[in-house]
Amino acid sequence: MATTSKQMESEQANPLTPELLNRFIGIVGPDAALIAGRDDQAMAPYLTEWRDRYRGRAALILRPHQVTQVAQILALANETRTAIVPQGGNTGLVGGQIPFAHGHEVIVNLTRLNRIREIDVSGNTLTVEAGVTLADAQQAAAQAGRLFPLSLASEGSCQIGGNLSTNAGGTAVLAYGNARDLTLGLEVVLPDGRIWHGLRGLRKDNTGYDLRDLFIGAEGTLGIITAATLKLFPQPRAQVTAFAGFPSLEAVAEFFTLAQASSGSQLTGFELLPRIGLEFALRHGTDVRDPLQDPHDWYVLFELSSPLESELLTNLMLSLIEQGIEAGAVADAVLASSEQQAQALWRIREMMSEVQKHEGGSIKHDISVRVADIPELITRGSKLVEDIIPGARPVPFGHFGDGNIHFNISQPPDMDREAFLAQWDRVSEAIHGLVAELNGSISAEHGIGQMKRQLLAAVKDPVELDLMRKIKATLDPNGIMNPGKLL
Repeated sequence: MATTSKQMESEQANPLTPELLNRFIGIVGPDAALIAGRDDQAMAPYLTEWRDRYRGRAALILRPHQVTQVAQILALANETRTAIVPQGGNTGLVGGQIPFAHGHEVIVNLTRLNRIREIDVSGNTLTVEAGVTLADAQQAAAQAGRLFPLSLASEGSCQIGGNLSTNAGGTAVLAYGNARDLTLGLEVVLPDGRIWHGLRGLRKDNTGYDLRDLFIGAEGTLGIITAATLKLFPQPRAQVTAFAGFPSLEAVAEFFTLAQASSGSQLTGFELLPRIGLEFALRHGTDVRDPLQDPHDWYVLFELSSPLESELLTNLMLSLIEQGIEAGAVADAVLASSEQQAQALWRIREMMSEVQKHEGGSIKHDISVRVADIPELITRGSKLVEDIIPGARPVPFGHFGDGNIHFNISQPPDMDREAFLAQWDRVSEAIHGLVAELNGSISAEHGIGQMKRQLLAAVKDPVELDLMRKIKATLDPNGIMNPGKLL
């Protein structure tokens, strides 16, 4: 029988004694510790996430600035069986970084581990600590004349440790892969306090089990990632961005096949937006304009990047759009004529989640299927949602090029918000059932956390799930690492 979140909370309900609290505080110093009952106001931002779906309590928040401090914290936690919740920039969407409500867990926030350790230009690697924000990692790469391509809407606040712990995706997966594909080595503090020094910048290292991939995507349940060696790429000499309207999802799929065939690896972005999402952005966004003269059912924001001269890449983009129009797939398109215009187009995509807040309640799904199955997923999924909640407004958008769709649903305008959100489980059961039928995934890039933990047994192969649990039991036999999350 699966352990419920409530059961897990009761299992971890042993309060920390004053003596134990002082031992933890002594590791990082009083200035790097926040204590429940004394620092409640300062603790508040660490105890909820931006969607306000998950709220928790913690006995203590520790903010170490050295890896050795993280090691001492975990060694003490393992000795005393104290539950630890690792946390980075607190931008996660499934509650993996939020403690439970019983208030007896300790948050280890890694924001102060924020050093750029090394940039190897000839080897195309960047070694950073877990608390470095994604934007700062990108900037460090750019200053060295290189590209770190991981790109997320939250890149100004999300941190590398969290990106790796959730195997983050984003808008460039099509060309460069997700966080796992962009990582060469890790430094990890294990639950017993030992440090695994795995910061290798090698492209080839065939010396046994690849432990790196155990910790990437593990959501802090196997240890704490404290640093990483990341892959860098040459900066593209040219980038060209376009925004196109389509009459149907089938036309989008046809154009994607054409774009891949014509552009190959130069196609570095292919993002799907529905008309209703653009209308939300026009209604609630700042300085947003409709890029095209007439409305269309579907839009794609796509980008070509290349070491070629700008003129050559522009000609390739124009040829691609012309082919799409001649094939009857593209209804209309506009090419960004400047970097400022390109940024304005990307801003529309980046605000897709944010603007939905202004339309009331939103039921969200982070799912993936084969690219060829996206039209069926969205068409059938929208019908399922509307059958359950008449008047509901599906807003599916996202990374068409890698099969990852954020299948969000906004409430009917005349429906009570709480009554709408009360249908979350019913709607998700229908959408996830369709995803299973299409052999897809219920979590493409956000992780499992608290939100989807109970669903894992229904979608994972039993042997796979058994192996995951055995790995957890081997590395974390006392169950101190982020209990109640993922498994």
